[in-house]
Amino acid sequence: MPTQNNATAKNSRNTTKAADERLTLTVGGVTHSDWESASVDSSFLTPAGAWSLRIGLNEARPPADVHPGARAVLSAGSDILMTGLIDDINHDVTNGRHVLNLAGRDNAGALVDCSAPIFTAENMTLAEVINKIVKPSGITKIAIHADKSTAPKKFSIQPGQTAWSALMNVAEVNGLWPWIAPDGTLIIGGPDYSAAPVDSLVMRKDGTGNLLQLGKLTSIAGRYSQVTVLSQGHGTPEHNGVHNRHGTATDTGMTLYRPFIEVMGDTDTDDMATARARKILSDSRLKALTITATVRGVRTSGGTAWQPGQRVAVRSDIHDIDAIYFIMARTIRCGRGQELVTTLTLKEDGIWTPDAYPRSRHKKKGKQQVPTYHTWEEIN
Repeated sequence: MPTQNNATAKNSRNTTKAADERLTLTVGGVTHSDWESASVDSSFLTPAGAWSLRIGLNEARPPADVHPGARAVLSAGSDILMTGLIDDINHDVTNGRHVLNLAGRDNAGALVDCSAPIFTAENMTLAEVINKIVKPSGITKIAIHADKSTAPKKFSIQPGQTAWSALMNVAEVNGLWPWIAPDGTLIIGGPDYSAAPVDSLVMRKDGTGNLLQLGKLTSIAGRYSQVTVLSQGHGTPEHNGVHNRHGTATDTGMTLYRPFIEVMGDTDTDDMATARARKILSDSRLKALTITATVRGVRTSGGTAWQPGQRVAVRSDIHDIDAIYFIMARTIRCGRGQELVTTLTLKEDGIWTPDAYPRSRHKKKGKQQVPTYHTWEEIN
């Protein structure tokens, strides 16, 4: 039987753990963490992460700091889960009961909604092009996670093109992808597949293990055996235009003949066309396998908050699974009387944006590659 001091310490740890698992929204000078229902969705394949919260109000109206466009930070304990703005507020009163529904997105929301500034860039760095695209939307920090970062020799924004679409176009030249980190930083790059798995998830036939749910979907829809990209190169005062640029990528694991051809705009080199072909092929291969895994809480067994970009080991004899997978998306759900759970969407490891760190799989043991980080202050 524990002593009084031991029991007090245990209760203190349990209280701290419960507080760490509670979702807290901070807006201006106010915070709240007691929700009737809450959901948080983050995915590399969805441009802007989103959250939705429902609360019963005792007051006649919400705090003045809580309004559409207010900067909001969603966290669990000391871990930031998402940073962005409040999009929608629905204040509903029924029979004297006040219910407030809040919804928002991360910092990519403005890039998705708004048009990019119209400009034509020549001989600019990738960071300089990104700066011109996103700075008007209020993005203040950027990090480039890649071994290489080059911009097209000539890059143009078309009227009406959204900032997010323009950002994707310039990122894909390098086989990269844009996303928003939990702290609001815009990242251009890809995952480092040499990073160690953050946890092991297990489901056994007898029902034991640390998984509440595990699903495995395999599909051939949208899968290609070969991708060909056709393009041309614009002329310059020093060089004539090129009309037959092309790149090809082949999936040797695809036994059916399923070709795909894409025609893209100006491309500086055949290597850029090949990088685009590889990106299309890797995206098609991502569709072939999807694993969903639901766990309790918002953290790994080591205390790290779950988030897209991590790698995790999964083992299930029922599904014939024993491998490492890449976390493509994370969904958190909780509510009054409901258990706090996180659902992870897992994809085949090493497939998504494989060109970001092309040498990462050939590192010598003990060598750790450090990504290059930039802030707008450094760029400017």
